[in-house]
Amino acid sequence: MGKEEVNNVETKHMFRMMNAQQPGEQTAGNKTDILHDFQVSFFAMRRLATFPWTFLEKELGNDKTSELISDILKQTCLHPLCQKHPPSVKYRRLFLTELIRRQEAAEAEAEPLDELYDALGQVLGAEEGAECYKSYILPCGGAVSLLESVAVISEGTTGLVTWEAGLYLAEWALDNQQAFSGRTVLELGSGVGLTGITVCRSCGPSRFVFSDCHRSVLQKLRDNVRLNGLDGRTGPGVRVEELDWGAATEERLREIGANIVIAADVVYDPDVIGCLVKLLSRILRGSSPPEGPPEVLISSTIRNPDTYNCFKLQLESAGISHHLITGPVSHVFPYNRVSTIELIKLYI
Repeated sequence: MGKEEVNNVETKHMFRMMNAQQPGEQTAGNKTDILHDFQVSFFAMRRLATFPWTFLEKELGNDKTSELISDILKQTCLHPLCQKHPPSVKYRRLFLTELIRRQEAAEAEAEPLDELYDALGQVLGAEEGAECYKSYILPCGGAVSLLESVAVISEGTTGLVTWEAGLYLAEWALDNQQAFSGRTVLELGSGVGLTGITVCRSCGPSRFVFSDCHRSVLQKLRDNVRLNGLDGRTGPGVRVEELDWGAATEERLREIGANIVIAADVVYDPDVIGCLVKLLSRILRGSSPPEGPPEVLISSTIRNPDTYNCFKLQLESAGISHHLITGPVSHVFPYNRVSTIELIKLYI
């Protein structure tokens, strides 16, 4: 028995010793849709419980080969994107463990696939880091890849991961590309950059200014902007800037000259709402480009209604009105859609 065969047998044995957790399931459509669902969910590191496992088991029961498993591997762990920007080691291990468990459960009808155990063996020998990649597949077929923190809270901030309101705002932007085309966009609290990079890649703004105030977030943001083919330092169309909400002057805002200002998941801390509202007031009243005040769009996941209502009350006190932007958005990215997300437009 050769070395590779020995390693493969050892990996199979290690798998059978692991106690795989049984996830929840959902129904699914045709094979092409399922492969797409596996791919977009895998690269975005979606919860395993949301994958279309029921469809997979049904297909394995009907098909005597492992063709579908092989196709899933090619769209996930063996895809070139995974070689370049892989999800976390832990996530890939759990995904492959579950895929093997499903295949072994149907082993009477489906042939074992050594590629699965080879892939798991590689992951079992890899070291987990503090950061990983998440990639979000765009309708055009490209992907926005982001280097994010594995932990939700890292280096004293929550800005090193992507949040639902940012994904929702990115989807809205994809449905409303004309709102950004040929315009100067300022994004407040850009975080790791998902929304802004999506706008830059798909909506054709003439200029885009990413901004944040946390040093670690800014460095990660610059890295992600460059990772996605945008030069955040010297490029004429894209800039990454430090912007302290409490210190930003009207002169600085006029210099940026934004036609449209966007922000996602910035209304979460009662202690910073006051600074945010004052900044929004300066943007709407003092930094107007020649054609008038910029459009201001705020996307928020309503986790604490009291905090969100406090934000709206302070807007009202500052003389800033708002209206809710309603209507469905195309479901492009995989994320939890149970939470209440509001997108509002501000005006004076």
